[in-house]
Amino acid sequence: MASPSFRAGVVAVVRRHDGHVLAFERRDVPGSWQLPQGGLQLGERPVHAAWRELAEETGLGPAEVRLVRESPDWVVYELPAHLRRRRFLGQAQRWYEFEPLDDSIEPRPDGQEFVAWRWVEPAWLVAHVPEFRRTVYERMLR
Repeated sequence: MASPSFRAGVVAVVRRHDGHVLAFERRDVPGSWQLPQGGLQLGERPVHAAWRELAEETGLGPAEVRLVRESPDWVVYELPAHLRRRRFLGQAQRWYEFEPLDDSIEPRPDGQEFVAWRWVEPAWLVAHVPEFRRTVYERMLR
């Protein structure tokens, strides 16, 4: 689904049985929260990228979570003009949902991208992500 104008990436949602999701506060924009996400490396399958990004950004892996579903389609959105780097107009993402093996898991934010975490209701997260991501988050977190 990636194209010369849209960067291919993944998003990892960790959702408990009560519906709460793990949200992470961005280091570079205090008060801005989001899900772990990132781009695919050359030749990398999206599912492998989802596991890699989850581990790199949160310290969570197969010992703490299990993969329960993958979005059937790519989700595409445009970035605001001031965030467009190089040639990318936006992102094309596959979303992956994980569930904790134990509700007491504690992620370890990487300190580079994320500095804090919390369990939140999806509506709270939608209200605290950057505005240009809200429509996608709202649709995908239903």
